[in-house]
Amino acid sequence: MNPLVECVPNFSEGRRIEVLDAIVNAMTSVPHVYPLGREMDPDHNRAVVTLVGSPETIGEAVIRGVEIAIRHIDLATHRGEHPRIGAADVIPFVPIRGVSLDDCVEIAKTVGREISIRFKIPVYLYEAAAMRPERRNLENIRRGQFEALRNEISTNPDRYPDFGEPKLHPTAGATVVGARKPLIAYNINLNTSDVSIAKEIAKRVRFSSGGLPFVKAMGVLLKDRNQAQVSMNLTDYEQTPVELVYETVGTEAERYGVSIAGSEIIGLIPQKAIEQAFEFYLRVEKFNPEMILENRLAEVMSHGPAQTSSMADMLRGFVDRVASAEPTPGGGSVAAVAGALGAALGQMAIRITKEKKNYQQHAGRYAEALDRLSGHSSDLLRLVDRDSEAYERVMAAYKLAKDSPERERAIQEGLIHATEIPARTAKSAAEALRICDEVRSIIHSNVASDLQVGIQMLQSSVRGAVANMRTNLTGIKDAGMRNRYENMILSWEQILK
Repeated sequence: MNPLVECVPNFSEGRRIEVLDAIVNAMTSVPHVYPLGREMDPDHNRAVVTLVGSPETIGEAVIRGVEIAIRHIDLATHRGEHPRIGAADVIPFVPIRGVSLDDCVEIAKTVGREISIRFKIPVYLYEAAAMRPERRNLENIRRGQFEALRNEISTNPDRYPDFGEPKLHPTAGATVVGARKPLIAYNINLNTSDVSIAKEIAKRVRFSSGGLPFVKAMGVLLKDRNQAQVSMNLTDYEQTPVELVYETVGTEAERYGVSIAGSEIIGLIPQKAIEQAFEFYLRVEKFNPEMILENRLAEVMSHGPAQTSSMADMLRGFVDRVASAEPTPGGGSVAAVAGALGAALGQMAIRITKEKKNYQQHAGRYAEALDRLSGHSSDLLRLVDRDSEAYERVMAAYKLAKDSPERERAIQEGLIHATEIPARTAKSAAEALRICDEVRSIIHSNVASDLQVGIQMLQSSVRGAVANMRTNLTGIKDAGMRNRYENMILSWEQILK
């Protein structure tokens, strides 16, 4: 199984969805990086994104997100309930599968150093990556927030960064990067607006004040709801489980004559934590995780092909959706699928060939081609959904009232976006096609036909994407944009000749 690293970057923006969209799009533009979730909180004015990816690519993905964040987030004017020192405030790397915490420490150090060099932002290392014992705790680094750090970073050696100059970026502030075990961001809302009660409860439950081990807590006021909240991070849920925290907060709340109104998970929660809470509250005797249907199914279906679905079953859902009367997924999505399959066949042909004794001298070319084709197949798969989303955006623009001043602008922006997506499909498929052509002469005869099918699929992908581009181009009024896309089409048509 491929190694996986989780990253949960926190950005100081919880009110402008377009900014978070741009950040997430930048991060997921990197091959082998996938979004698992995102949360925005307007009271905290903070966004939390959960990504998973390979150890080789997750760092670059986050760096691209930081680049977008510093363009749009100004800490000098930022206001919110949550403590912060930077636009890209905290970036933890978490081992998930096939990697160790030490591996994540090395990723964190590499990313931290690169952020300081590229963007002139001071970077601090925390948790397992900390270079000073007092910096293991994020609270120590973030003491006084952006405003205090701005005044002290250049004069107090204790606040010098681990990477970069002791000077805050004027708008992006500083960034904290680290490595840690999986944690649970858990908030409990109280049926009161008295934030002093939430702060007292937080003081009693957090470990630094003599409370529960592995619990960090603070009391905040959710202004939009006029509700007090105990906001927490549970850094080791196996040692201090969610249900214990919930019960403790509830008991403390009763002392002040209030109760719990509800609780919320920010980001994702490990299944084991849910299983612990289930066992605790239902008092199930002799509970075993194998009693859970999905766990048992996963175990049974992992033992050989007899229990797994056929490839036809796996594809049937997509094919049925294409065949339906709905306009999406349509030709653009199918073109992207064709390209992804073509690039995948190229990888298969190379992998089989490179193991053959008489082809070892081409090992370097095979490795390079595999790496590039893998990136293109991932990109093309992402474009399957992006094409459908682009179509929906155009349709939404046309549905605006005809006398709306925004309608024409929305239509033009939608058409340009709906042309850009198939342009990316054509570009990626054309580049994958060129890679397959380059290795055609050094592919074993047993898989030459497989490579040829892959080439045909890639050619179809380019042709299909170009056809979609031409359809949308007819409605674009900007002559410069039309010329740009027409020139792209000409270059790809030359490849197909």
